[in-house]
Order: sequence, then structure tokens, then C-alpha cells
Amino acid sequence: MSQTRKKGSSDGETKPRTSFVSKFLRGSKLRSSKAESRNESNDLKTADSQPSDEPQKIATLDTATPLTSEMEPGCRVEQFLQKLGKKAADTCLDLNNCGLTTADVREMVALLPFLPDLETLDISWNDFVGGTLHSITEQMHLVSKLKSLRLGSCRLTTDDVRALGAALKAIPDLEELTLSWNCKVGGNLPLILQKFQAGSKIRTLELVDCALTSEDGAFVLEPGQLLPMLPSLEVLDLSINRNIGGSLNSIAQGLKSASNLKVLKLQSCRLSQKSVKLLDAAFGYLSELRKLDLSCNKELGGGFEDSPAQVATLEHLEVLDLHQCSLTAGDVVSLTQVIPLLSSLHGLDLSANKEMGSSSENLLSRLRFLPALRSLLISSCALQRETFTALASVIHTGHLTRLRKLDLSYNDSICDAGWAIFCQNVWLLKELTELDISLRPSTFRDCGQWFRHLLCAVTRLPEITEIGMKRWILPPSLEEELKSLDQDRSSSIHFDHGGCQ
Repeated sequence: MSQTRKKGSSDGETKPRTSFVSKFLRGSKLRSSKAESRNESNDLKTADSQPSDEPQKIATLDTATPLTSEMEPGCRVEQFLQKLGKKAADTCLDLNNCGLTTADVREMVALLPFLPDLETLDISWNDFVGGTLHSITEQMHLVSKLKSLRLGSCRLTTDDVRALGAALKAIPDLEELTLSWNCKVGGNLPLILQKFQAGSKIRTLELVDCALTSEDGAFVLEPGQLLPMLPSLEVLDLSINRNIGGSLNSIAQGLKSASNLKVLKLQSCRLSQKSVKLLDAAFGYLSELRKLDLSCNKELGGGFEDSPAQVATLEHLEVLDLHQCSLTAGDVVSLTQVIPLLSSLHGLDLSANKEMGSSSENLLSRLRFLPALRSLLISSCALQRETFTALASVIHTGHLTRLRKLDLSYNDSICDAGWAIFCQNVWLLKELTELDISLRPSTFRDCGQWFRHLLCAVTRLPEITEIGMKRWILPPSLEEELKSLDQDRSSSIHFDHGGCQ
């Protein structure tokens, strides 16, 4: 991180904060200037009293020695960061993905005493941190103001995990802890997190792909365990932990203590139909939830069929991700009743749910009740012409005007007539920036006359920059029209077709 440095005005304008290294070096230069002034004064006095040059040299050397000592820590911090291609900042030490060696870790630890105001320490994606974390945690008391500690993908060992747990009490102001992609966290989570005191300030806890066990899941989610100690928790990410699905039987009571939760991610956690019902019972307590990710849980299909009522109470929900959840036709019918009530929804991802094809017509027609929707992803859903027609009535009547990203790719079953209906109306999406209508990798098709409708629509879409249409084959005549369009427009559009013949 770097900060802009400005000269202060003569009328006392407040100066921006500068980094620790800059302040240190600036102070050193000031001390150097003062020392030089004193040296000049001493030289004059010495010259008056003693004509010999030898005493003058001795006096100058004696004055300069402490200066070198004082500048050394600041220089070491600056040189260390420069070596890793990083810039100094007064509160952040970002060494993410720097290829740290064991020697680098030792050097970083030696510099911690000179960073007392450090608030963010990120050493994620550095394999050699594993096995050496104890050397860092032993110095945590020197950076007691730390608010964010990121240790994602550091190959932490069991000893590292234990050392971290013991050190957490030395950083009481910690707000963010990231341990994702460290498999040794699994089975040892209580060793780390039980050190949190009641009323902890933790706001973000990320434990993605940590090989968590069902016991770990119970420790996090069951009443009387971790969540009641984290009243400020806003982000909880337990994704890609496939063994915690069975420990969700008490999730309703556990999440009741997380009333400030804004982001809940349970992607690929082997959630079942029963899990959906347990979660639905908890949603009534999560009135502040903004993002809900239940994607890639293939056993979840059928869980929404009984029309979970509490989902509709998430009035502030902005993102709902249900892609690759094996949604059934019954699920789609229930979601058709629920989703239109989520009026704050910005992003909806229903991709890779093949059963939607024959039952999504009503759902898409009711998207007119989502005025804030900006991203709609319904890729690989076996959509039919009737579905496209429903989406094109919604667009034609002036709804979805804030939509910026629309992904209809891998719906190879749409006929040319369906594409024509859609392309004749897409120009009404004035804020659209990305559109994807690509075919599956195994499919190649000739573009029909609907492509000319798309080209015409593009000229009326001021924000569009990316159109994905891979594996659609363009005949030479249409390719020439595409080139002509690209030359006529002042702002370029990337047509990713890759199938010109």
C-alpha cells in the first residue's frame, strides 16, 4: 500500500498520515540536519580554540555514530519490503503470495517490534510459513493493535494451529481471521477458537476448505459454543467442508446468537433436504443477512419443496446463490413464491440446475418484482423457448432495467425462434455490460437471422463491453457485419465467439 504525500499549506491545512517508514526516515533526516548544524557550530568553536584538524574529525565522528544506529530499523523495514516488491504502510503489512522463505519469515519477525501500530498482517499463500508460525505468534504481543490476520493457504501444521490459539488472547482487537485452505485446521478448530473471550470483536471468520470435522462444525454452530462469544460476527464462510453437513441439526439455535450476520457461505458442504429446513428455521433470526450461498450442494434438491417461509423474511438479502443444487421442479415452484418477495436482491444465480428447464417460466416472469436485480445467472438450465419468451415479456415491459450481467450460456435447447425473441428485446437493458450466450464445449451451431437482431441491439446498449458467444459459427457475411460494427463504435466490444468459418 502507498499513500499520497502532499505538502502542508501555509494556512495550517491538515496533512495526510504517512507511513511508519516515511515518518521514521523523515525524523532521521531532520535529526541528521540538526546534527549537521550542531557539527558546523562545533567546528567553528573548535577552530577558534584549536587550530589543529584532528579534534574536529573526532567531534564529527562522535556526533554521527548515534544517527546511524537510529536509522537502522527504518531502513531494514524499507529494504525488506522493497526486496519483496511491496511498499510500506503505517498499519498494513501485506505479504500475500510473496514466495516467503523461512529466512524471510525470520526477518519479518525481527521487524515486528518496529511496527507497533500494525493493524493488518496478511501472509497468505506462502507455503514456507507452515512450521514456523510459532516464531510469529510468540511476538503477537508486540502488535497488540492487530485487527486483521490472514493465514490462508500457509500449510499450517498442528503445532502452528496450537501456537495460534495460544496467541489470540494477545490481540484482543482482532476483527478478521482467515485460515482457509489449511487442512490441519480440521479436527483442531477448538484449539484455536476457544481462546476467544465472550464479547470478542471478530467480524469475519473464514474457514474455507479446512477439512473441518462434524465435531468442528458442532463447535461453531451449536448453542453455547462459539457463536455466542462472537456477537459482532458479520461474515461466516464454512464453504468446501463436506463433513459439517451432519452437524447442522442445532444450527437454528446456534445462528440465533448471530443476529448481526451479513454473509453466510455454505458452498459444497453436503447439505441435504433436511439441512434446508433447519436453515429456514434460523433465517428468522438473521434479519441483517445480505448474502446467502448454498451452492454446489447436490443433495439439497427437494429441500425447498415445502415452501420454506422464513426465507421470505430476509428483506435485506442482496445475493442468493443456488447454482448446482439439483433443484427439482417442486423447488422451482416454491422459489417462484419466495424470490419475488426479496425486493433488495442484486444477484441471483440458479445455474446448473437442469430441472429448471420445464418449470422456470413462471419464476422468470416474476422477476419483474426485483427492481434492484443487477446479475442474473441461469446458465446450463435446459431452458426452453417458453422460458425465453417469459424472460423477453419481462424485459419488454420495462423491467430489469438495472441488469448489468446476464448469463444464458449452455442452454443449447433454445431454438432460433427463441433466440430471435430474446434478441429483439435485449436492447431495453440499457445498463447491460456483460451478456453470455455461449454453447457447450461439445456443441457447434450456425448463427441464425437472430444474430442481426443482436447486432442491432448492441448499437443501442451504451454500456455493453463483453458478449460471450463461443461455438456459434458465423458465416462470412455476418462476420463482415461484426467487423463493420466494431469499426463504427468508439468504444470497443469484445465478441468472444471463436467460431468464424
